[in-house]
Amino acid sequence: MTILTQSCTPFDGQKPGTSGLRKKTRVFMQPGYLECFVQATFNAIDGVMGKTLVIGGDGRYFNAEAIQTILRMAAANGAAHAIVGQGGLLSTPAASNLIRQRGADGGLILSASHNPGGIDEDFGLKYNISNGGPAPEAITDAIFAQTKTLSSYTTLDTADIDLERIGTTVLGDMNVDVVDPVSDYAALMQELFDFDALRALFASGFRVKFDAMHAVTGPYAKTILEDMLGAPKGTVLNGVPSVDFGKGHPDPNPIWAKPLVDLVMSEDGPDFAAASDGDGDRNMILGKGVYVTPSDSLAVLAANAHLAPAYTRGIAGVARSMPTSRAADRVAEALAVECFETPTGWKFFGALLDAGRVTLCGEESAGTGSDHVREKDGLWAVLLWLNILAMRKMSVKDILQDHWQTFGRDYYSRHDFEALDSDAAHALMADLTAQLDRLAGQSFGACTVAAADSFSYHDPVDGSVSHNQGLRLHFTCGARAVLRLSGTGTEGATLRVYLERHTPKDGDLNIETQAALRDIAEATALISGLAERTGRSAPDVMT
Repeated sequence: MTILTQSCTPFDGQKPGTSGLRKKTRVFMQPGYLECFVQATFNAIDGVMGKTLVIGGDGRYFNAEAIQTILRMAAANGAAHAIVGQGGLLSTPAASNLIRQRGADGGLILSASHNPGGIDEDFGLKYNISNGGPAPEAITDAIFAQTKTLSSYTTLDTADIDLERIGTTVLGDMNVDVVDPVSDYAALMQELFDFDALRALFASGFRVKFDAMHAVTGPYAKTILEDMLGAPKGTVLNGVPSVDFGKGHPDPNPIWAKPLVDLVMSEDGPDFAAASDGDGDRNMILGKGVYVTPSDSLAVLAANAHLAPAYTRGIAGVARSMPTSRAADRVAEALAVECFETPTGWKFFGALLDAGRVTLCGEESAGTGSDHVREKDGLWAVLLWLNILAMRKMSVKDILQDHWQTFGRDYYSRHDFEALDSDAAHALMADLTAQLDRLAGQSFGACTVAAADSFSYHDPVDGSVSHNQGLRLHFTCGARAVLRLSGTGTEGATLRVYLERHTPKDGDLNIETQAALRDIAEATALISGLAERTGRSAPDVMT
């Protein structure tokens, strides 16, 4: 096998976002584009000579081809060992677990998460470090710097290897182990949860539907829910991964998983329903007749985690992304444990988890996880919910009502304005930033601003500082709005507006969410000039 050094010219815009580099699939398929980003990644981590890498992805279009390219480059750059999921498949939490369990130096995860897949849709690639978590900003900044100066990349002149056959193959001087993508992850779940109690729950006639959305979680859910726990065949819907996710949008929310929502809201709906996304790290939780917001889900899990074997001693603390509602903060205060507010992006939880400062983490964008891996984990969240339901013997709706009656309710919604003109979106944020210091005391509609700022995060473990992580508007009524530009879109700009209002436990806990937040939404639109600046009178997606 011949090692080839290919000259190249840097590609513009290869800056990793909150979860790696995401672009249109055809962009990644350009000659040399993927190779340049992979070589830049290798260079930024001081090379891969003698290292072990975990490699896998969500099975979207171009996943298998990209893995072959990465394997050839890893071998040519001197890597000693690569661990790859069979068929190129690994959910993001399963990849994190493999990195940790196998003592790998890091991993390359191929996914654009909840974004649609296909040749005309989205693709992504990110590097995870040896703790199993996403690369911190110091590494992603180094990768970006490398992409701007790269002049060559190194690869092998060799045929593809068989990713369907479990076993070891030699590629150059590198051993490639193709492994069952599910088994190690399933074994970990069995350690964390009371599988006997879950089997009894299913045996009692408790009905569950899990929508894998034609994405990577299907094989994991079928193995664990149906094969190991005895849920009836057909519990897992859309369970076969597809390169284009069945031509759907693998984002587990009430908009893109509407058939599941309609099913659970029907008179004969299941007792519990859930969905996960493209790479298996997000979740949506529903009970008969009720949708659980991700913010509420994190809070409920924190309050009840002790009911599962892995957390019987309690939790060390809770961390949430800044745009996530403050519902979890109230639970942490009641439990007398630490609570941290971080920027969006799972990498910010890594130092807290490694230091033992927190046990549970969550983001409003349907991501929840714990210290068992260093990624959010959709199926883990589902199993923890089921473990809690098995122990408390209450419905999801009753557990939610009980939680609100104990802690009050944080009415919460996210409004997404997608594919905006990028210049207009950035100008809106820049102009709003410029007036933050002048907003306090001003009234907009029915609301008066108490304070406004641009969020900066000072990591209490490693001392790093991250500025400009979103704009916060605090109102005198205790409500809050947050505005930030998303780093996960691939076309134009996506502006996310997060709205939140707390109602105490003796208040009205059953108002329709958008009605409860209407005056906050109107005030935020007036402050930012949202309609005038974007040309949008309503969000594209409201969750």
